[in-house]
Order: sequence, then structure tokens, then C-alpha cells
Amino acid sequence: MSQINKAYEICRKETQKWAKTFYLGTLLLPIEKRKAIWAIYVWCRKTDEIMDSLEASTKSKDELSENLNEWEANTKNVFKGEIKSDLDAVLFDTIEKFPQEIQPYLDMIDGQRMDLNKFRYENFTELKLYCYRVAGTVGLMTQNVMGIDSAYTSAPWSNIPDPSEAAISLGIANQLTNILRDVGEDRQRGRIYLPQEDIKKFNYSEEELLKGEINNQWRMLMNFQLTRARDWFKKSEDGIKWLAADARWPVWTSLRLYRGILDSIERLDYDVFNNRAFVKKSVKAFEIPISFLISRIK
Repeated sequence: MSQINKAYEICRKETQKWAKTFYLGTLLLPIEKRKAIWAIYVWCRKTDEIMDSLEASTKSKDELSENLNEWEANTKNVFKGEIKSDLDAVLFDTIEKFPQEIQPYLDMIDGQRMDLNKFRYENFTELKLYCYRVAGTVGLMTQNVMGIDSAYTSAPWSNIPDPSEAAISLGIANQLTNILRDVGEDRQRGRIYLPQEDIKKFNYSEEELLKGEINNQWRMLMNFQLTRARDWFKKSEDGIKWLAADARWPVWTSLRLYRGILDSIERLDYDVFNNRAFVKKSVKAFEIPISFLISRIK
């Protein structure tokens, strides 16, 4: 096995370990697209780890800021073809095969910078910016890997809308789902991503959240948040039909499986303080063929 393929194999294992639901969707892609998605995922994970790893918890704000600056400089060098590691190599190989802009990568790093200083979000406008930076950007990073169906692009009457909006919407939906699933974990780190405006609207309080109190106000607040996340998933669906044929099934599968986490939160009666919502293997097995059928008719 060549060095580059060994590096891709490391990316595969990392994706499988840390993003089981996402990984399952990637297995439905052709091998070259699959490898590219794994490479992008691992770059994103390494970016996230600068702020959220155990090692990061022992560092000062200045140290973390410097680490982000160094990571940004390294990413810029990779886009210039300056390779220092196997991860650099697979990312450069990916952007050579599937050309893309660097800006989404820089935007994601800016999202991590928000976590340096911002521990509360006043309203959804603020949270939406954060969600775009840390997850909507993934849609932009991967859209050229997924590709657009040539049957649409080659037609003289072709009038395909910009796929970026749907790609960003899916990323935002995924991040909102992460936030709702991880409320309990995030509060232990002093972070509350639920908009303060919404918490007040439903007569819940930050004190109750930090204690993990589950009452009718909490249930109404969470129901509102889940509805918002589902709306963002819905916004992303229209863009899937324009994707290359070999990407529609994987994207539908990933979307439906990740959206299933919201269903799991409901089944837990919104107790995300003492439980971690996830999609059962039996549900995944059911959703894969359903997603295939949907990908053929929508």
C-alpha cells in the first residue's frame, strides 16, 4: 500500500471511530469520493480538537489562539502545495482531484475562534453564524466532491440553482442537531448554545439548565429547537436532486440518519442531561434502503 493510501486508511478509521452515522453514509459513495470525504472530515476533526480535546482544556486562551493561528497558516500552505504531514498530503490530493476554495476552511477556523470567547448566544442570528462556520462550511467543502449531475449541466436549458445554499443548510441542520444532543456535555464546559432569547421565551432559566432540570418549560423549549433543526433539514432536501447520481443515495442516507437523532431526543423525553441520543442499528438498517428509494424518486 502506498504512503498516500495508508494516510487515507488512517482517515477512514478516524471517521469510522468518531462519526459512525456519517461514516455509514460515506460507504455508499464511489471509492475516490469516499476517500475525499474522509480526508475532509479528519481535517475538520483536527480543527475541532484544537478547542475541544483533553489537551486543549489545560491550555490558556493565548495558547489556543496561537494553535489556531498555526493551523490556519498550515492550511494555507497546503492549498499552496506545501506538504508537511500525511494529513496535509491527503488534503492536498483531495483538493487537486476536487478543486475548491480555501475560504470555507478559514471560516471553520474562525468558528473555533468564536469558542475562545463566546460561551452564550443571545439569539438565533448569532447561533446561525456559529453553525455556518463550524458546520455549514462542511457543505461547501464537500459539494465539489459530491458533484452536480451532468445531465443537468449539459442541457442547453439548464437553470440549476446555486447548490451552496442547500449544502450550507444541511451543515447548519447537522450542527443544530449536535447542539441539542450535547446540551448536557456542553454545560459541563460552561457553554450554552441554546439562544438566551429562546430560553427566556419559554420561561426556563440558565440555572435550571445547568442543574439539568427537566420540566414542561424545558420540553417546550426543546420541542421548539427540534422543530427549527428539522426546518433546516427540510431546506437542504431540495438541493439533493441536483447532485451527481452517485451522491444522492449517500446524502439522503446521511441526512435521514442524522435527523433521526432528533427523534431519539424526543423518545428520551428531552433528557439530554443524562442520556446521549443516537440512532439504533436496526433503524439504520431500515433507513438505508428507504433512502435509496427516495434518492430515485425525488
